[in-house]
Amino acid sequence: MAIVDDEALVRAALRSILESSGDIDVVADCDGHDAVAAVTATRPGLVLLDAVMPPPDDGLTVLRALRALPSPPPVAMLTAFDTSEHIHQSMAAGATGFLLKDTAVGTLIDAVRVMAAGGTVFTPTVSRAVVDGFLGDPAADPAGVTSAPYGRSDQPSGHGSGPGTGPEGTAAGPPYAAALAPLTGRERDVLALLAAGLPNAVIAAELGISVGTVKDHVRAVLRKLAAPNRVAAAVVAHRAGLVRVPE
Repeated sequence: MAIVDDEALVRAALRSILESSGDIDVVADCDGHDAVAAVTATRPGLVLLDAVMPPPDDGLTVLRALRALPSPPPVAMLTAFDTSEHIHQSMAAGATGFLLKDTAVGTLIDAVRVMAAGGTVFTPTVSRAVVDGFLGDPAADPAGVTSAPYGRSDQPSGHGSGPGTGPEGTAAGPPYAAALAPLTGRERDVLALLAAGLPNAVIAAELGISVGTVKDHVRAVLRKLAAPNRVAAAVVAHRAGLVRVPE
């Protein structure tokens, strides 16, 4: 993986933390100005990018440049700020995840593993900011999150609690309630934990199943919802009433 941050001390600290895991190899670290060249030369499996860097090589500019490469790597944004504006702009530009700089070491390492394996991770406080933004503005559609036909009508009904119900049988909001109809009960369990921002390993532990089984359920959920990624599925879960954002 590669680390992009305008502060050398931060890059050194992140490298030390991530390489201490024993299975994460940092192949490059640089500032925003050198990011595209470094990524092109080293072809990392994941880029951890500081979201707030000084222009002209600020986080969003670098993110867009990296995503424009012929074979772009997944990019996760790392920042001390969890403002909705930063989060939504990063999502729209193609970010794979959004982590706060005060994320616990173990959580950071687990998140990097998940994203390097093709997953999408938002720390819980960031997940809430994402969901709050979408729930507050149903028309918001960064990165095409709501452009897919969630809940395909050609899918058979699942074995969950049925369409139109949220937690404890509460009413779910149309049209998203219908999207949950194809999901089995276990798939709903997985979706609820996914929507809380939990990585696969934690979901597996919570449900007493293997990580491989969680991955199978996540793939099934994304397919049945026609959701492009985990964030899109999480938004549908919240809008349908499957998960409630605490007041």
